[in-house]
Amino acid sequence: MRKKILQTLEFGRIRASLGRYTVTAKGQEMAARLEPRAHADKVEEMLAETADGADVLRLRGGLPVPGLPDIAQSLKRVRIGAVLNGEELAGISRVLRTVSGVDDFLTDMAETIDLRRIYQLQDQLTVLPALERKLKTSIEDDGHVTDEASAELGSIRRAIKALEGQIRERMESFTRGNSAKYLSDPIITIRDDRYVIPVRAENKNHFGGVVHDQSASGQTLFIEPQAIVDMNNRLRQAQLREEQEVARILAELSEEVTPYIDQLFDNARVLGHFDFINAKAKYAAEIKATEPHISDKGLVDLHDARHPLLDSHKVVPNDIKLGGDYQAIVITGPNTGGKTITLKTLGLLQIMAQAGLFIPAAEDSTVAIFSNVFADIGDEQSIEQNLSTFSGHMANIVDILKYTDDHSLVLFDELGAGTDPQEGAALAIAILDAVGTIGADVVATTHYPELKLYGYNTPGTINASMAFDVDTLQPTYHLLIGVPGRSNAFEIAARLGLDGDIVDRAKLLISSDSHELNDMISDLEKERQAAAMTDSNLQRELDETTKLHNELESAYADLNTRKDAQLKEAKAKANALVMHAQDEADKIIKELRKLQTQAPHLIKDNKLIDAKTRLSQLHEDEPLANNKVLRKAREKQSFKVGNTVKVLQYGQNGTLVQKLDNKQWQVQVGIIKLTVAEDGLEKLKEPNQTKPKRQVAHVQGGANSGPGATLDLRGQRYAEAMANLDRYIDAALLANYPTVTIVHGLGTGAIRNGVTEYLKRNRNVKKFGYAPANAGGSGATIVVFK
Repeated sequence: MRKKILQTLEFGRIRASLGRYTVTAKGQEMAARLEPRAHADKVEEMLAETADGADVLRLRGGLPVPGLPDIAQSLKRVRIGAVLNGEELAGISRVLRTVSGVDDFLTDMAETIDLRRIYQLQDQLTVLPALERKLKTSIEDDGHVTDEASAELGSIRRAIKALEGQIRERMESFTRGNSAKYLSDPIITIRDDRYVIPVRAENKNHFGGVVHDQSASGQTLFIEPQAIVDMNNRLRQAQLREEQEVARILAELSEEVTPYIDQLFDNARVLGHFDFINAKAKYAAEIKATEPHISDKGLVDLHDARHPLLDSHKVVPNDIKLGGDYQAIVITGPNTGGKTITLKTLGLLQIMAQAGLFIPAAEDSTVAIFSNVFADIGDEQSIEQNLSTFSGHMANIVDILKYTDDHSLVLFDELGAGTDPQEGAALAIAILDAVGTIGADVVATTHYPELKLYGYNTPGTINASMAFDVDTLQPTYHLLIGVPGRSNAFEIAARLGLDGDIVDRAKLLISSDSHELNDMISDLEKERQAAAMTDSNLQRELDETTKLHNELESAYADLNTRKDAQLKEAKAKANALVMHAQDEADKIIKELRKLQTQAPHLIKDNKLIDAKTRLSQLHEDEPLANNKVLRKAREKQSFKVGNTVKVLQYGQNGTLVQKLDNKQWQVQVGIIKLTVAEDGLEKLKEPNQTKPKRQVAHVQGGANSGPGATLDLRGQRYAEAMANLDRYIDAALLANYPTVTIVHGLGTGAIRNGVTEYLKRNRNVKKFGYAPANAGGSGATIVVFK
């Protein structure tokens, strides 16, 4: 985009704000050079980086990038063979340590947090552990070469320390005792890298040696005593060896850096980029900004948009919509009403978004991608070029029209101002027509009433205004799209006390067209207020309905939960009741089996089989609502002695003998008297009518002589065959058969497998196997009971 728009909309202050959050030279450079882009893919990429930075800042406190020096010049020097000093190598060491730290940080984060862009930048980092360890061992952060840099350097420095100790010990003998009286001050100091003592001038020959300096007054001489000259000479030689070794180490480390120059350049660049991402995220948090959506249809839809350079606690947020139904907005209204700030807010937020920054607007705000943004805002008067305000604006507008295309956004402040109102209005209309012909989006502010009619009559154009409170005589700074502004001059003058006759006279002096326009505006304002009130009422009703819906939904969910819990509890109790009934039935059948053995003529086998079948069917395998036995058991009935009833627990009919208490009856069932709870009885309307018994499988043998020794299941469905098998086995056990034969045939093998599985589970079966070949083979199974 053109540089002038960035100056007009004060984008430089946005970049300066970003720069305050950077800690690296590269990050500072990226903030200072930030510009909006006109390609959607690039804008999406930059916004994704900012979104990643915001997520990392919120979840982990930001990317761990510390303050780093600019190593670019150092790398350029080493590329041409220069030897780096300790400070330069320390800077490279810090960069390498930061690379390792950031890489570990992002690798750990990747296990739990999805990011859109940062992990791709991480892949551009090159971790150099060997060089990092070497530099960290050899160079301290201030550039000092450590004793561990080489064994030779460590040895030399130990020798230097020993010599310095000897020299100090010898020199201290001069500062104490009788020799101290010859000194100006009993201290040891250094001149020309050699240890000396301050001797009074009149005593200069007392210690001998070499004079290295004197005080300003000449009364004190700094003398190296003859006794330590040789020791100082040896110390100086050791220091020279140290300097030579340090120079050798620096050259060696510089050579080790040389192969990785390109990787180090990339590392410094990526770390600077991470620093810049941190800055964008922190700035977004400062101004309470959000990520905008990018429209591929050229739509701008900002919700609660605020100017980022104004106090967020004082600025009035506005909704701004452009594109789609209209590509031009004409904003009218009084001075100081906020028209210019609204214009700048739209332009600056659009530029910020296209620069990859979050914008101070509510979530779900949308921006377009413009090829360029143009603005004619402020006083364009030029003293140097001797241009008037109007001429300055016209020169700028001519330049804008020259470069505007159908993907541009054009902002005009006080279009046509600074000249004759009639001519200015005509020029403003012509300029808006020209921009409309090009196809660019345009927002213009004006005082001219002619432009209100233009906005009302021109397709693709809409009026807007900044609201003004006539009662308080103060602007509200709210943008009203669809409503042209009024000057409110008459109302303001009247409220300020201007005589009513004067106000009425003034009204008579304006044209009828102006009256009609003001009346139209007044009607529109009333309609807007009525619509706003209706919308408010509807919103309130919607909120109440939504609240009621949520409460009902919550109550319904709670009801379902409680219903499911109660059904589950009832089902468990029912199953427990049925299981208990089955256990009791098994006991009764065993007793009946004994009775049959003792008196077989009293009990029929088919009755025992039928009783066993009905008891098995009582188990709750289907929903309670479909279990007729349990449902009927809950129905209240009135019983009397002598009534014929069905004992629901056993599925047998009986006669009421006597009532034992409020809840229990004695019932005669065959030869047995049972005590049964009242809710376990069902009153039969026709005492002689009983439900037809289920047909049992065909067995060989007479009905009165007990079951035959063979059960034929061929031609039956699986479920039917398994039920018949169960009843037959019970009957055979009651008849005390030692062995029986089950004929199941071959077929698909389903019934044969079912017979096998059933016999495996039956505790009364001793063994079973296929019949001999001449007796059916694998089409029949012989069962032996215990």
